[in-house]
This record gives sequence, C-alpha cells and structure tokens, in this order.
Amino acid sequence: MEWTVTLSRKAKKSIPLLPQNIRKTLAFLIKEIELTGPVKGTWPNYSKLGKTRHHCHLKKGNPTYVAVWEVIDKEIRLVEMQYAGTHEKAPY
Repeated sequence: MEWTVTLSRKAKKSIPLLPQNIRKTLAFLIKEIELTGPVKGTWPNYSKLGKTRHHCHLKKGNPTYVAVWEVIDKEIRLVEMQYAGTHEKAPY
C-alpha cells in the first residue's frame, strides 16, 4: 500500500521559488516517499528529527537545500512535506 504525501501551506509557497533542479529532486523524493515510506536512509544527510519528523539534503554545497517532512498518520499512511528550501531557514 502506498503512502499519501501532502504539502503544507509553507511548502506550497516555497517550492515554486526553488531552482528547477531542486524541484526535480524534491519531486523524486516525494515519489519515493509515496512508494516506499518516509524513512529515506539512502538520501544524503538523512536523519530523524524525533519520532515522526524526518529531513534530508536535496543538494549539498552552498547553498544547501533540505526537505523536512512529518508522518501525520501511520495507519492511513499520510505524510506531510513541511519544508523545502535552504538549510538556513529550515525548521529544526
């Protein structure tokens, strides 16, 4: 059974402002979360930020782009992408 990924209001506003290659990487991450779940140990600098929050780097270097997502409901398999943008403004 696949996971459902939703975007927070903050993520919806920030994604169009990202460079095209970062948007493509984020789309790939979202698709991978939908297919295999929220734990992404193979992604660069992936880590859990608590019981339900996760983050990984979309691009290393300067600037570094990150994504932050949270498992909202394990039973119905719902994940919310909360942030995608530069490392400096990440909510963790």
